[in-house]
Amino acid sequence: MGRHFVGVDREGSGGRRRPVRVGAYACCGALLLAGCASMPDSGDLRGVESTPRQDSQVRVYAMPPRDDAQPAEIVQGFLEALTSDDAKYETARKYLTESASKAWDPYRSTTVLTDAPNPESGNAGNRDGADGNSLYRLSGSKVATVDGQHAYSPDSGAYSKTVHLTRLKDTKQWRIDGLPQGVVMGKSDFQRNYVSINKYYYTSNSNSGAGSPLGTVADPVYVREQVDPMTQMVRALLKGPTRWLDPVVRSSFPSGTELKKGVKSLSPDDRNRVTVPLNHKADHVGRSQCTRMAAQLLFTFQDLTPTGVDEVELQKSDGSQLCVLTENQAGTVASHGTAHRPEYQYFIDDKQRLVRMPNGDKKPEPVPGALGEGDKKLRAAAVSRDESSAAGVSTDGSSLYVGSLVSGGSLGEAVLHSAGRTEDDRLTTPSWDGRGDLWVADRDPKKPRLLLLRKGEGEPLTVETPSLDGRVEAVRVAADGVRIALIVEKDGKSSLQIGRIVRDTSGDQPTVSILEPRSVAPQLEEVTAMSWAGDSRLVVIGREQGGVQQMRYVQVDGSAPVGTAPSTLTGVKEIAASEDERLPLVAHSEEDGIVRLSSGEQWQKVVKDGTAPVYPG
Repeated sequence: MGRHFVGVDREGSGGRRRPVRVGAYACCGALLLAGCASMPDSGDLRGVESTPRQDSQVRVYAMPPRDDAQPAEIVQGFLEALTSDDAKYETARKYLTESASKAWDPYRSTTVLTDAPNPESGNAGNRDGADGNSLYRLSGSKVATVDGQHAYSPDSGAYSKTVHLTRLKDTKQWRIDGLPQGVVMGKSDFQRNYVSINKYYYTSNSNSGAGSPLGTVADPVYVREQVDPMTQMVRALLKGPTRWLDPVVRSSFPSGTELKKGVKSLSPDDRNRVTVPLNHKADHVGRSQCTRMAAQLLFTFQDLTPTGVDEVELQKSDGSQLCVLTENQAGTVASHGTAHRPEYQYFIDDKQRLVRMPNGDKKPEPVPGALGEGDKKLRAAAVSRDESSAAGVSTDGSSLYVGSLVSGGSLGEAVLHSAGRTEDDRLTTPSWDGRGDLWVADRDPKKPRLLLLRKGEGEPLTVETPSLDGRVEAVRVAADGVRIALIVEKDGKSSLQIGRIVRDTSGDQPTVSILEPRSVAPQLEEVTAMSWAGDSRLVVIGREQGGVQQMRYVQVDGSAPVGTAPSTLTGVKEIAASEDERLPLVAHSEEDGIVRLSSGEQWQKVVKDGTAPVYPG
């Protein structure tokens, strides 16, 4: 027997998936087995079967090697033990020699394959183990890698590693004495074992003094779902941001801060408070710094339980209280996601004006100010995150205008012009970041540029994009102002990429750059529309090679969030979502015009004639 599968309950939830605390039920006199893998006594392996995705509601317990198990059985048992809920891989280590167990670091990385690794004998035709040694090669097709920081990265190509076994002289038992570092498993086992959680840091340019709340940035990581994920997340948070995000964020925890020695597990008490004992590195922080530390923890905890955590207490190394912060107080310390919940959804109506709809209403009205009340005709627009200003692109795409959303407000001259020969070679839909700056791309083939207008005015600044290969077709800046989503076209193919925004104000001329862009939907050959739909999630319209148009969610690290994709909608041209995941999706469909999708409902028509839907941002 290879693995025991024990059923547990899981609650469903709307919107972003929130993993719930789970535990195996103690049954009276019996254990419910949902399945058990069998292993051969000898000969080549047929391949380790991955647990099907529908088995995500089970706990999996590894089985130790039986006496006189042959090399094939040892390899298969070890691979199956890697996919169990064994917190410290103690059962997996029983398949290793003592020296191999000491040298093996399962936490170094997790390699995810399309299917479970396929073990094949590498003994060159000799009888397996005849000389006291045996070799197996593990092969498969790579999907992704999770590194030692728990960061997910899409991957591809062939996977090929060897496992060497030896017969122990004293016990005559076969054990593995040579193996690759980290763990490897199939995609379905990975989806059952791991869960994506956002940990939170502050933007590097946040004002640390009194006044407005600090801006936060989500840093998604993958942890083992059934192995005390709360404690894993706290340790990951304390170690600092992942490498890609590190240059543009900061933590309030002093360098070297860890959980107090001896702390093995964290969980909410009966008041839904989590107490976090820290080591001596945090003993002397002031109250304001401590509350910022607690806010990071509260935001990180929100996805670990169905209702989040109500309160966090931080303790010094001697056990005395450092500070306490409630969920309600956290909002005064830091802004989580978009600080301003949008009051309206916006789009361009049949008169080519910017109009808005109050949330929950289907009756659009022209926005106050010249972009709604004037005679300037528009094809696209963006509304500032505080909903006080808007930017509009002229119908031919050549001019960008900015105006206030105040009744009677006038509209001045265009703040930007494009010289592209055709409408498709001119300005994209603009986007406002959380700092109040306006972004737009000029698609003129002779001079393609990504541009930034500080506070939506003044001389446009050309954003440096040294690693971006292709022409920017669409721009959406995250509320945090340090991540940007771009649709980039090259050689007839368009991809969705996430870049890191780096601002340098040290020189005479400040510069803004987009660094280390990474593809987050590599399976899509054509991406036609996208929008931020959460702190670390986007909604994307695109096609796979030879496929039909589809709508899906993707994470900023390139992984696919657990849960269902939005229901099918025909002929989607544009999509709008809010980082506040409680708000509905809004789309422009060729057949139905402006439509809206609220949680738990089907797409509903808003108006037949309308285009370019947007939320503030």
